[in-house]
Amino acid sequence: MKVTIDGHIIEVEAGTTVLQAARMIGGASVPPTMCYYSKLKDCGGKCRCCLVEISKGSERDPRPMPKLQPSCVTAVQDGMEVLSANSPRALEARQAVTEFLLINHPLDCPVCDQAGECDLQNLAYGNGNFKSRYIEEKRTFEPENIGPYIQLHMNRCILCYRCVKLADQLTPERVHGVVGRGDHAEISTYIERAIDNDFSGNVIDVCPVGALTDKTFRFKSRVWFNKPFNAHRHCTKCSGKVTLWMFGDAVQRVTARKDEWHEVEDFICNECRFEHKNVEDWIVEGPRKFEKPSVINVNNYTTHLKKVKIETEELVLEGRDEDRKKISMSGSPYNEKEKEAIEKTKEE
Repeated sequence: MKVTIDGHIIEVEAGTTVLQAARMIGGASVPPTMCYYSKLKDCGGKCRCCLVEISKGSERDPRPMPKLQPSCVTAVQDGMEVLSANSPRALEARQAVTEFLLINHPLDCPVCDQAGECDLQNLAYGNGNFKSRYIEEKRTFEPENIGPYIQLHMNRCILCYRCVKLADQLTPERVHGVVGRGDHAEISTYIERAIDNDFSGNVIDVCPVGALTDKTFRFKSRVWFNKPFNAHRHCTKCSGKVTLWMFGDAVQRVTARKDEWHEVEDFICNECRFEHKNVEDWIVEGPRKFEKPSVINVNNYTTHLKKVKIETEELVLEGRDEDRKKISMSGSPYNEKEKEAIEKTKEE
């Protein structure tokens, strides 16, 4: 069956999603994703970052779909026509979704270990605003130790469910999940249990933000200071194919290899990830090449810094009188002696 995305025609097999077809085309037509993960079953449709406009349903039913559709769970129909980068509606919706994701997200990129390889950073760069309209108090959680190797920062979590889906499909027993509802929903272990199994470290790799981080790499180095090398070793638990992140001759951390969509190629065991930090333990194949580097790695931010304007309180709160009352403070009244002193200072 044939599908047209932003004017590009491609032939795909039945059952292919719009997102998968867009990735085959590549370029600007590929919608951003935060919850979708091709290596995990039933993973997608939650974040709504990949919304597209379907201007033609199919050859049999050419009517357009009135609402924007999540491309990661929408199957292609023969003759379907899709607008992704060419749809003002889709682009506006992605900006709105990005703004919602950032409402409770802390602005701690300078101290977050995920900075430089964060999907949310990339999403905000491509679809976010340079200022926030949110002035209310953010929802916060305390950092939580959920295992010997994993640190949970729930403040950064966007509830994509990737770590939950991975634990269901890769580990013998899932001991964590989403507890609570609505604004109180959070990732946590059940009855204070710890995530400790041979493949628990993979939740770090699938996390699109800095909510789940590697304790052994915590605050050690920025990722852009390290050089990635493909390496492998004989392992009875996994493929043993990894990426070594080197600073000089020292191995700072070990991660699974990832493809151009920042998705793991082969999940690795904890022994390979945490217990072999010496170069001698590995057969180094060569430098790792990235088809899609992070926007912060290639210094893209500098092209936009000049456009950022520092706005005064008057501009920010224009037309928002109720909000002005909440955060504005009236000037302190002077008594007569203070006024006289100020006037003398001005005259001098």
